[in-house]
Amino acid sequence: MTLAATRPLLFSGTDWNFDTIRRIHDTVAEASAAVLGLDTYPNQIEVITAEQMLDAYASTGMPLLYRHWSFGKHFAHHEAIYRKGMGGLAYEIVINSNPCISYIMEENTAAMQTLVIAHAAFGHNHFFKNNYLFRQWTDAEGILDYLAFAKSYIAACEERHGLAAVERVLDIAHSLMNQGVHRYPRRSRLDLKAEKRREAERHAHQERMYNDLWRTVPGASNVRQVGEASDRRRALLRLPEENILYFLEKTAPLLHPWQREVLRIVRHIAQYFYPQSQTKVMNEGCATYCHYHIMTRLHAQGSINDGAFLEFLQSHANVIAQPTFDSPRYSGLNPYAVGFAMMQDIARICETPSAEDREWFPDIAGQGDANGVLKHIWANYRDESFLGQFLSPHLIREWRLFHIEDDAAQPALRVGAIHDERGYRRIRRALARQYDIAWQQADIQVVDVDLDGDRQLTLQHETVSGVLLHEKDVELVLQNLAALWGYRVVLREVEPATGKLLKEHVAKAPLRNDLF
Repeated sequence: MTLAATRPLLFSGTDWNFDTIRRIHDTVAEASAAVLGLDTYPNQIEVITAEQMLDAYASTGMPLLYRHWSFGKHFAHHEAIYRKGMGGLAYEIVINSNPCISYIMEENTAAMQTLVIAHAAFGHNHFFKNNYLFRQWTDAEGILDYLAFAKSYIAACEERHGLAAVERVLDIAHSLMNQGVHRYPRRSRLDLKAEKRREAERHAHQERMYNDLWRTVPGASNVRQVGEASDRRRALLRLPEENILYFLEKTAPLLHPWQREVLRIVRHIAQYFYPQSQTKVMNEGCATYCHYHIMTRLHAQGSINDGAFLEFLQSHANVIAQPTFDSPRYSGLNPYAVGFAMMQDIARICETPSAEDREWFPDIAGQGDANGVLKHIWANYRDESFLGQFLSPHLIREWRLFHIEDDAAQPALRVGAIHDERGYRRIRRALARQYDIAWQQADIQVVDVDLDGDRQLTLQHETVSGVLLHEKDVELVLQNLAALWGYRVVLREVEPATGKLLKEHVAKAPLRNDLF
């Protein structure tokens, strides 16, 4: 059944103004509710120039962020590529906040503005609001206020302590960002709105507690007894600790209060991006699926004409293009293509399943409520579990997927599975593993520290399949870590099953530490 084209056109031609954008937003909101029943934050749409879009690229897409030289470096890199015509810009950037902020390019045509509003302001917005990782790890209500606080706090530190001193701490903290997140749920949910108040409370507490006369009092009543059992010491410090920035912020013996606050700012921002690294396929798949069905609805009801719809289809086809493995343009799997194809396939399984689908997906095959199933999946899965449970044999055959085994102990690559009965599960398992956070990022934890002795900090890397860390990277990052800690740092790479030591790295205490 098709809709009668009775609606007035939202626009004709390519030009638009702010009234057009408002009409587009309201009509897309109506279509998204009718077709998909999306649940979104209120929208805030900002129109920006190409230069502003480049600036947003440089600062990781955040509307407010502190200054750092690396952002300028990224800006210059992206600008050079763009000006030479070697690469384009994103049509939009969307922020996980409440209200949800969508940046749209002023150079976009009216049809493209409609597409990006459907994609970002409704598709991504729904995913941000409902996916469990974002609800668990991010604070959409407080992120904008926290970014404003972080920017002003670091600017104040630069005025008081000097640009070089602050930049040095930021350099080190950025190098440890991947090890600056909590990967398991904490007791209390992150509340960024309260962070500014807490910083003021910490500062006031330090001023109340400080008394210079205590330096002259011999001995100290709270010194730990020499020879305290190592297990007792680790228990008091809550070791092992996966979040290295958090451990340094709380425990590093030489850091000044403002340096601890800078570490806290960096790790909060790292935590904000943590869910996004695990939901790229699902997030883009959700947004692409939403914009496709919303734009189709707008065309069917007469809100956009054939020319605008063809412009949309051309852009959509480019977004979901997936070069084959033997193409010169192949650079891995396109998350837009994989996500959209799987969303469409799940809808097919719900509505018109085959016997094979009923065997593989008995819980959803023939259920009929494709939107309900998809919204449940968007809310409760991440890329690894999504691919591991919903990549169908039908799609594996359609994409002609196969699995290449790359074993360092073998002289050649080996095709371990192809798209046949024997290979479906192996291919699905192997592809899902590539999106597993445990395989993407090294598992490095603080396991011990002798605060009563030489204050050596000991870390442990539990290897995966015997793969060691890159030697040069370890050397540079460990030296940064030693600068923050102020004393010797040891990193041991071990085999998880046996505890066998595979390699040990040592960073000596800096002779002259420019942090203090």
